[in-house]
Amino acid sequence: MLKKLLFVFISSFFVCSSLLAQLNIYPVNWWVGMKNPALQLMIHQKGAGNAKIILSPYSGVKLVKTYVPENKNYIFVDLTIATGTKAGNLHFTIQQGSSKTAFTYALKQRNSGNGKTRVKGVNSSDFVYLIMPDRFSNGDTTNDKIAGLRDQMSDRNNPFLRHGGDLKGVQNQLDYLKDLGVTSIWLTPVVENDMPLMDEWNNKVSGYHGYWFTDHYNIDPRFGGNKAYHEMISAAHSKGLTVIQDAVYNHVGNHHWSILDMPMKDWINQWPVYTNSNYKEEVFYDPYVDSMDKEIMVRGWFVPHLPDLNLTNVFCANYMVQQAVWTTEEFGIDGWRVDTYKYCDEKFMNRVNAALEKEFPAITIFGEAWCANVPGSAYFTKNNMDVPFKHNLQGVTDFPFSFAIRDAGNSGGANNLYGVAAQDFLYKNPMNNCIFLDNHDLDRFYSVLNEDFAKYKIAIGLLLTERGIPQLYYGSEILMKNLKNPNDAKVREDFPGGFYSDSVNKFVVTGRNKKENEAFDFVKTLANFRKKSAALIIGKTLQYQPKNDVYVFFRYTNNQRVMVMVNSSEKPSDVSTARFSKGFAGKTRGIDVIRNKEVSIPETFTLQPYSIEILELK
Repeated sequence: MLKKLLFVFISSFFVCSSLLAQLNIYPVNWWVGMKNPALQLMIHQKGAGNAKIILSPYSGVKLVKTYVPENKNYIFVDLTIATGTKAGNLHFTIQQGSSKTAFTYALKQRNSGNGKTRVKGVNSSDFVYLIMPDRFSNGDTTNDKIAGLRDQMSDRNNPFLRHGGDLKGVQNQLDYLKDLGVTSIWLTPVVENDMPLMDEWNNKVSGYHGYWFTDHYNIDPRFGGNKAYHEMISAAHSKGLTVIQDAVYNHVGNHHWSILDMPMKDWINQWPVYTNSNYKEEVFYDPYVDSMDKEIMVRGWFVPHLPDLNLTNVFCANYMVQQAVWTTEEFGIDGWRVDTYKYCDEKFMNRVNAALEKEFPAITIFGEAWCANVPGSAYFTKNNMDVPFKHNLQGVTDFPFSFAIRDAGNSGGANNLYGVAAQDFLYKNPMNNCIFLDNHDLDRFYSVLNEDFAKYKIAIGLLLTERGIPQLYYGSEILMKNLKNPNDAKVREDFPGGFYSDSVNKFVVTGRNKKENEAFDFVKTLANFRKKSAALIIGKTLQYQPKNDVYVFFRYTNNQRVMVMVNSSEKPSDVSTARFSKGFAGKTRGIDVIRNKEVSIPETFTLQPYSIEILELK
């Protein structure tokens, strides 16, 4: 079956003429004023490679060369756009014999708000809220099903199908997020996923999660399309919220137009028989590695229905870099979280990161490098290690640190957190790392903690006081739960109240029970304190080796000090303050941040079992 699957991709190379009823050009438009003057157009039309491309004279724009690949349904056109070129329409002619086809190509003016009101980036002052749009809120029921798409299913009773959440739904809940203390929202991909149902988890599964791209230049119409994305981002920016978007460079869905009619055979990574990635990041820095193991890691496919892009192919790489720049400029997103980062060609990743930073100096990029240890995680970002390849990535989704935070409420867990934090010397700047408690690929952390509310508070307290950029998965503030049993669908359930048929609405205080409101208020209190705390945003860290399951650390600047104490024991613990004199720096009073009351610093703190205390020293 797998051999046959791969053969389908190879033999699709010169087919699918029905796809080519119209002229398709990628990128779909461009801008003057870009710092990189080069632009490569990919023209896709039946027989386009047999034609001559003529550019009518346009001041500042030069047609440098064209390239025709093996598949004559494509032609690549290299342009240069000089500094000072005016916005307008380029006029092209496709001439094939006596037949001529004319088309225009728009060069627009760049947005003047870049770096100011849009594409602002995120940093350790932010509190990021991760949303899977299909499962969050349905603001427009008319787009639940779209005629002509391969997947026509929408059923909230089926955990494997689309449920109808969309960008309008996210926009409708921005005030809720602001109230919670969120400053940035991260969306799982919203790019078009025009895929049929696929076989996963022994079920027929839709691409509701967004990771099966079929057209990089269209937002999925079931989320509202490009117009809804513009409106949602504009609304977020108007409320002071930034937006992070998921990128996927490693692969596309097997119904992506470039797969159904591939420009060239090496557009994707081909194997004699289907070959999966080995998922082993150690191959990049292992001094004893066999080169074939590294090749399988990078060129092996993630799963059979996601063709693995050959990012060493210069045309494929150009396409992927330009679509990332285009999306940023078009929609004004503030940052990227890069999915499956460690499976991509390393040189390509440095190239796309540099291209984005060149055009958008304030942009933030952090990569999903799911690694079990700190050296592995640090390898994929700017680091202080002597390794074979140096990455230019700003930060990573910090799995080792995040798992340590989540486990810190358990006996012995504080020692692990201390040890992981002690390895921050491997990063150039660990403050750029995104820390979290769970996400759409993990067990919900409240269930991991066996729904122990005291440990929930410890985890939330550490998330919002430790270094880095904190991220909360949607619903964690109202104690949404479940383990990935039997599959991911259990941790991607709908937010109660986001859909018209919901009997309860947990977006409002009256829809939440007492414990849910207590959890919401706990997150809100710490998130809004963090917004105003220089010590937590830019401060240094002073930590003390845990004793008797008690972990103490300080975050501090010249003008503010915050003390955090965690007791991960089932027994009360008396903690002498004499040991922490350097952390106190002469301060004798403080504000209990959780309870919002002034306290004196005693000679001995008595910490309750499984508890966290946070003091702003005065």
